[in-house]
Formats: sequence, C-alpha cells, structure tokens
Amino acid sequence: RFVELSGDDHVPWIDADQVVDEVEEFVTGVRPAPEPDRVLATVLFTDLVESTRRAAELGDRRWRELLEAHHAAVRQELARFRGREIDTAGDGFLATFDGPARAIRAACAIRDTIRTLGLELRAGLHTGECELMNGKVGGIAVHTGARVAAQAEAGEVLVSSTVRDLVAGSGIAFEERGERELKGVGSWRLYSVVGG
Repeated sequence: RFVELSGDDHVPWIDADQVVDEVEEFVTGVRPAPEPDRVLATVLFTDLVESTRRAAELGDRRWRELLEAHHAAVRQELARFRGREIDTAGDGFLATFDGPARAIRAACAIRDTIRTLGLELRAGLHTGECELMNGKVGGIAVHTGARVAAQAEAGEVLVSSTVRDLVAGSGIAFEERGERELKGVGSWRLYSVVGG
C-alpha cells in the first residue's frame, strides 16, 4: 500500500506521529485513536458571596451595573496575570493559567479589587491535566477546582495541596485548612492563601 503524507520530506520536518500512525494501521489494520488534547493548567474558580441577597437589596438595574463592574474588574486582572477566561456563569468565573503562582496572585488581586466594589468573593484553585474541548476545559482537574472553591469562606482564596506544593519557593504563604472530603473527587488537604 502506498501512502503519501503532506509536508516536507526532510527528516527534521516530518510529522513522526503521522508516520507512526500510518505504520500502525498498516501492520494492525486498525487506526489508532487520537489522543485527546490535554494540557497542564491551574484552574481558578471565583464566586460572589451572598449575591442573591445583594441583588434583592439593590434591585435589578443596580445589581446588573454592579455585576458589569465586577466582570470588567475580573477580566482586567485576568489580563494582567495572563489568565484565560473560560466561562462565566452569573457572578462566577472559570479561568486557566499556565502557572500556579500567577493564578494565586491573580485570585488575590481579583478578591482585593472586588472588595472596592463592596462585594466579597471566594476563590478556589487546583492544578492538573485538563482536556481541551472547543475552547473550554474539562476533566477531573476542573471538577476538583470547583470543589475546592465550594469549600472557601467569604474572602478566602483556597488551594489544593497540589497547588501549594507546586509554588514552594514562590514566597506565597499558606495556612492549612485540613483535609476535606470533596464531593466526587475524594479527600484533599486544602490551604488558605495568607500572604505573598
């Protein structure tokens, strides 16, 4: 069987994966399944505290204006710390970062900026392999990040033990919050960011 592959034929520029896939299919008769697109990322979840109560107090128009100011402030900090907005649902954000220390600093900056608007938020972070799906992220790491955020108190930036271990030497200080059972993802030791 003859297979012509597109691209240059000079060895440094060939697509070795494509060649191996063709050889594997020729030998076994089965086309290899494509590996899902996965990346190591730090996921950040934020959520406004008592947003429903605040919305009821302020009324729809004033709440919408405050929420727009919140969204603008979060997006400004995400840009400053090279975060990537993945999703926003109402008053919460999901963002990814290529570095956990930068993600923590972004979360703290977002919290501090949001306080100037008279709002309080909680944030949670976890680092792990995420599956990329049409501009979104998925996988256990994302679920774990959401569960960490759900454990955070008002004004708290909470991280998993994975994140804490990865930023050793960064100057970021933590206070242990103990081991918590996170729904669906097991037991994790969590840490609150207290400085850095």
